[in-house]
Amino acid sequence: MASLPASTQQLAITAFGEANTLQLQTSVLPEPQDDQVMVAVDFSSVNPIDAKTRAGLGWAAAQNQNNLPWVPGYDIAGHVAAVGDNVTHLVVGERVSGFIGFPLEGGAYSQYVNVAAADLSILPDNVSLQAAASLPLAGQTAWQALDKVKVNANDRVLILAGAGGVGHIAVQLAVAKQAQVFATGSADNQAFIEQLGATAIDYRQGELMEQVEPVDVLIDLMGGEVGLAALAAVKPGGRVVTIPTITADQVCQQAEALGLRAEGMLVSPNIEQNNAMLEMIAQGQLSVEVAVTYPLAEGVKAHQHIESGRTRGKVLLAVSNT
Repeated sequence: MASLPASTQQLAITAFGEANTLQLQTSVLPEPQDDQVMVAVDFSSVNPIDAKTRAGLGWAAAQNQNNLPWVPGYDIAGHVAAVGDNVTHLVVGERVSGFIGFPLEGGAYSQYVNVAAADLSILPDNVSLQAAASLPLAGQTAWQALDKVKVNANDRVLILAGAGGVGHIAVQLAVAKQAQVFATGSADNQAFIEQLGATAIDYRQGELMEQVEPVDVLIDLMGGEVGLAALAAVKPGGRVVTIPTITADQVCQQAEALGLRAEGMLVSPNIEQNNAMLEMIAQGQLSVEVAVTYPLAEGVKAHQHIESGRTRGKVLLAVSNT
């Protein structure tokens, strides 16, 4: 393999704590193994789990506490730079995206990364690299959450944080299933949520149960006190899925005490779901909102942005030098 880079620049967690613990580093880059592809990463997505891990919270942080510096990130979109000997369906230069290294390996905040060829989607021609980088973790979380509670046509579905990275995709997927969708957001995001096909609810205007008739399904993307309070808006016997792992047990216990069926969920990478949503984007049936894109060197700002809790859609890192 001629002229392959021998090293890669990365943004790494050097210690658990504030966003400024993220630092650029240069690491040796081996050639891809037989079943791997080397991807030149154009864009990586910043997800809330990245910031929580950097802060030392959650399972990925606990498992990696002795592995610092550790490179976070699970979403990539870029171009094939090299292929391993057994890879026949991908060629150098092809545009690809993927959900990589979840949950313990990470590595997406890298200029180049070697990943299993089986974990990569080929991008349709009219899907941008930015949209493709935004999609994997958030899109598959949304897809699997709706599957978990079996959202059907005519279900009344309440989605907390409907303008966020996972939320704005979940709204669109639920609308595509012909559900009647309600989604919470700030006053600034009401019009955006309505454009996605949901009825927007301003959470600052009072209790949810006073703003919406009881719903069949709650997709809780907030957890904590917000998730607990939202349970009162669900019909007896209704279905609840709660995504934030730190408060999942608490939300599920309270839901069950109220006679609801509740489950927590950890997303599982699924290439077929990623391919399906890329095709939906290509066909104009799904859109991904990118709030802001930061250069890799400004990853500290990207983490501060995601931790503000006021992000509409996704935050990206522009990783490559091109």
